[in-house]
Amino acid sequence: MGSAGAFQGYSYDVPLSSSYEIAMQALSSLISRRKRGEGPKDVQKLERMHKYTKILGLEEHISGLKIIHVAGTKGKGSTCSFSEAILRECGFKTGLFTSPHLVDVRERYRIDGLDIAQDIFLTYFWSCWNQLKEKVTEDLPMPPLFQFLTLLAFKIFISEKVDVAIIEVGLGGRLDSTNVIKEPIVCGIASLGMDHMEILGNTLGEIASEKAGIFKPKVPAFTVPQLPEAMDALKAVASELEVPLQVASPLGPDKLGGLKLGLAGDHQIINAGLAVALCRSWLHSTGHTSIFQKVNRETELPEAFLQGLSTAALSGRAQVVHDTWVKSCRSAEGKEHSSGDLVFYLDGAHSPESMEVCARWFADAVKEESRSSFKGKAEEHQKCGGICLGSENYDGFKKSSKQILLFNCMDVRDPQILLPQLFNTCAASGVHFSKALFVPSLSSYHKVDSPTSAVATDSKKDLSWQYTIQRTWEKIIHGKDVIAEENSKLNSSESMPTFDFVHDDSSLKCNPLCKQFACSAVLPSLPLTMKWLRDCVKENPSVRLQVLVTGSLHLVGDVLKLLRR
Repeated sequence: MGSAGAFQGYSYDVPLSSSYEIAMQALSSLISRRKRGEGPKDVQKLERMHKYTKILGLEEHISGLKIIHVAGTKGKGSTCSFSEAILRECGFKTGLFTSPHLVDVRERYRIDGLDIAQDIFLTYFWSCWNQLKEKVTEDLPMPPLFQFLTLLAFKIFISEKVDVAIIEVGLGGRLDSTNVIKEPIVCGIASLGMDHMEILGNTLGEIASEKAGIFKPKVPAFTVPQLPEAMDALKAVASELEVPLQVASPLGPDKLGGLKLGLAGDHQIINAGLAVALCRSWLHSTGHTSIFQKVNRETELPEAFLQGLSTAALSGRAQVVHDTWVKSCRSAEGKEHSSGDLVFYLDGAHSPESMEVCARWFADAVKEESRSSFKGKAEEHQKCGGICLGSENYDGFKKSSKQILLFNCMDVRDPQILLPQLFNTCAASGVHFSKALFVPSLSSYHKVDSPTSAVATDSKKDLSWQYTIQRTWEKIIHGKDVIAEENSKLNSSESMPTFDFVHDDSSLKCNPLCKQFACSAVLPSLPLTMKWLRDCVKENPSVRLQVLVTGSLHLVGDVLKLLRR
């Protein structure tokens, strides 16, 4: 990749798309191949972060952003999205910084609810890049990727003169790059759990103390109901800093006046409750109390709050996407009902807690879709007396739904914890997977791609980790180890699974002794997997495949990228 100094910046002679690709190459050069916990100590990295803000002339302006700063193990992205939508509906110009991105790095920067435009992004990107490059020394090298992206967020929001900046913490809190914020208006701590223990500590109390590191003296802070160990740690830090810490109540249906939250899942009532508390506090602290004069009497919330809560969006979290490729193929062939349906349920859950939440959401969602689909088409059939719908159309609402798991996780995660949580939670709701597919992610952890980057079709990746995950899944299904280590690599790119599972109970066809694993398969690449799923519904008009994509935000992003194409 070339050194960070090898990139010459923005040129108006270069097409916008080419300049963007060059910027992505520059960003990729900032990615360290060290594992977390290696390299410069986080204390030193935070000290450098302060130096970078001075070089860019941002230090004095950051406090003027009127910031909402949010940390947490899970739910912090949702909380930030709810908060941004609420304050935008209140009439403020909003800036939202979240991570990670799924398809395009510009997703991390939203102005008034929209990803920042490419040309505007490039202007600020090269401005920061060139200023920092001029000051690089042996003692102060170019910042690593997340630090640069955080600096860019401050640059964008200050330059665009947003009224409020909602900033999501990257990792932890106390030593996170975003913690150069000295005077936020209000801080929030979403739900806490055991994650990133190699960095944050081995107990829930230690992790909570690190997250509470974003608290600032006497600045209001809110959290959600936490386990006692976590709550005690938060209260201890708050007491030391004289922070008025309050617990935000979950936002029950009675507070929504019949509206649905924009983000799906029962757990979102917790994040929505925290967002409401943060926005109330922000409005009071900044002197915008007139908004509370227009309160919905039924819910006791301002109408703007209700509108924001119902329209908030966050890609890759409890997101349902119907594959339009299948529909376009039907139209192209002139056979409007010549294939089945393919629906993707995307959730980047990668911790035990979030996996349980994901499984509950998926189980509820597929059952709800089945009910609403059947009801809608049955009513349509009844209205026209069964005449206007041909027999082929009528059979459409009797489609057989099959649930498919499309899974991958990073090797720092433990599939022996994640997969049983997923399997058991779904099974308890009566949802069982007809097939589990394990596939490597498409994107590289060491490269920042653009949405137009070429899709790698190399099917010669090392699949040993995916076979390890498959062994875990098969053990869950059969109650014992059924794949010997030396004979685990049962699939090859030349041998794709059959579609027999759509007609029969796959578990009845499993015969581990004969190497017949009808319940699962390792596939060599994501593009091949997508083709296999589409071929399946194309060849089986009476089938609806409901595909849960989870275990990794990288995998979710890769699927979204392929679907958008």
